[in-house]
Amino acid sequence: MNDFGSPKSYYLHTFGCQMNENDSEKLAGILESAGFVESKKRKDADLIIFNTCCVRENAEKKFYGHLGALKNLKIENPDLVIAVCGCMMNQESAAAHILKTYKHVDIIFGNNNQHKFLDMLHRVYTDRRTIYETDAGETTITETVDFKRKYPMKAFVTVMYGCNNFCSYCIVPYVRGRERSRTPEGILAEIGKLASEGCKEIMVLGQNVNSYGKDLTPEITFSDLLDEICKIDGIERIRFLTSHPKDISEQLMKVIASQPKICNHLHLPIQSGSTKVLKEMIRGYTKEQFVEIIKKLKTLNPGIALTTDIIVGFPGETEEDFAQTLEVLETVRFDSAFMFLYSRRTGTPAANREDQVTEDVAMKRFEKLLEVQNYICKEKNDPLLGTTQKVLVESHSKSDKSLFSGRTDSNKVVNFPGNKDLIGKIIDVKIEKVQTWSLEGSVAGGEK
Repeated sequence: MNDFGSPKSYYLHTFGCQMNENDSEKLAGILESAGFVESKKRKDADLIIFNTCCVRENAEKKFYGHLGALKNLKIENPDLVIAVCGCMMNQESAAAHILKTYKHVDIIFGNNNQHKFLDMLHRVYTDRRTIYETDAGETTITETVDFKRKYPMKAFVTVMYGCNNFCSYCIVPYVRGRERSRTPEGILAEIGKLASEGCKEIMVLGQNVNSYGKDLTPEITFSDLLDEICKIDGIERIRFLTSHPKDISEQLMKVIASQPKICNHLHLPIQSGSTKVLKEMIRGYTKEQFVEIIKKLKTLNPGIALTTDIIVGFPGETEEDFAQTLEVLETVRFDSAFMFLYSRRTGTPAANREDQVTEDVAMKRFEKLLEVQNYICKEKNDPLLGTTQKVLVESHSKSDKSLFSGRTDSNKVVNFPGNKDLIGKIIDVKIEKVQTWSLEGSVAGGEK
């Protein structure tokens, strides 16, 4: 029994990035603190929540497809409560479309007012009227929420919300608001609690973690925060996303190189290799400046693994611009890259441009980019053959349930035979096969 009159179950589906996943962990914690239990099947749940993403069109299309399919469930079970939240709901046009077209939705709310969700639920269960609450202007940061973590051995920890950069293609500042940093005390308390519960790896999250602390008094840098996190006993690995090239400091580079707990991996999105396109994207750096950052990183830490994001087909991108992106791939030689076709987002400056790249041209460039990067990925992985790597075992392999999977310090995915007792441990794995996107091996002993 819970505050809502009877035992109730929830089903939570997340679209989008790691910050959305962390938001969903918060929602799950809020619900379970109120007596809800998770349902593994959507059709069996009393409450269904979709946490949305609007960064790319593909995520929106998937969401609408899933949302439409819920109509029949609502007809079969009129007591079913359906809630949608996340980035899309902070777009007035998206929320209005749902209110008009998807009458079976009961609650619509944004990213920043999750702490009000139980109150919204109470109101729906009381009078069954649709609730729509935008979080425009909401700046509350709640430090005392219990999370339901997906993994016991690793956890997301959001240290700041929002973004001040306004890249011309990106909708995030419009839907997540301006940068707001959590207090270091709140962050360190959360991580300390995770460590006491057996968590070994932390992924520090922010739209631009390099800006952390600029809005706090006294001001604290992201490097300072990482130094403090490294002091927490029990935490053995620290990762972070996302690091903006224009704000990366030499101090941060030195911390990455000097602190053994900080993983030997940095994700640094370049987005394009053309200085002209970078200027039009409002990224705040040139191709040459980005390459110089990479040189400094490799000088301080020669073995660091580097990954990036690249957008193909940004408005006005020419063949020469694209050739410069390929040139940067060959120069930097990223361990892997997340590559995307440009997605036109209403409300961003780039969406209004008349020089949109046609879909067929963008796709040809994307395929070429993928071909080049796949070759580099394999070449970067080849030297690992026959080596022994420290791997944090996370779960069964997604591609083969007879195998287990984990990641190296440098963020390489490794699949290997094992048993469930290894989950949550850092073990030695000998690499016996190298592929483009993953490694295969066998347990070599040295459990930790």
